[in-house]
Amino acid sequence: MTGDLSLLAARLALGLGYASHGAQKAFGWFDGPGPQGAAKFMQSLGLKPGEQYATLASYGELAAGTLIALGLGGPLGPAMLLSGMVVAETTVHAKNGFYAGGNGMEVGMLYSAGALALAASGYGELSLDHVLGWRKSLRNPLLTALALAGGIAAGYAVLAKRDTSPPDGTLATPTVAGNRARNGTAGSKPSPAAS
Repeated sequence: MTGDLSLLAARLALGLGYASHGAQKAFGWFDGPGPQGAAKFMQSLGLKPGEQYATLASYGELAAGTLIALGLGGPLGPAMLLSGMVVAETTVHAKNGFYAGGNGMEVGMLYSAGALALAASGYGELSLDHVLGWRKSLRNPLLTALALAGGIAAGYAVLAKRDTSPPDGTLATPTVAGNRARNGTAGSKPSPAAS
């Protein structure tokens, strides 16, 4: 019973925490940006159209978190969470290092680790999967592996559609550094008198 209570506590913390991120985007709850703010943010990440990707992220987070908290659907909720984390960690957090204080990967990695642990262990007896009689059939290792691989692949499929070109009205950063003389002629050496 202690194991099942521990799984319930872990599911509620992970699932409700993750679902709250979706509620921030979808409804503006918990000091979130709401749908318009989330759409602008997605657009700024190169996920265009921003409205479509904000909706996908919002309701994906709500669904994954709710499934995990309820203990419903076996590895489906964890797979959906991993999909979102692949996108979030790649587009926002990886460049900032590990720690959450610098907007790094720490929190996303903890969410991902929790999702993997629940997918591997199952949700326990205090879950809807158990109540509905689905617990044993959803604990199939092949099904779990396929669901998790599908979630990760879905995240990379979203990233493959990301527009990484410079925003309209900006110039691309040159990829080859050149020497510019003081007289403005690229590639020429300054005369000794100019030095």
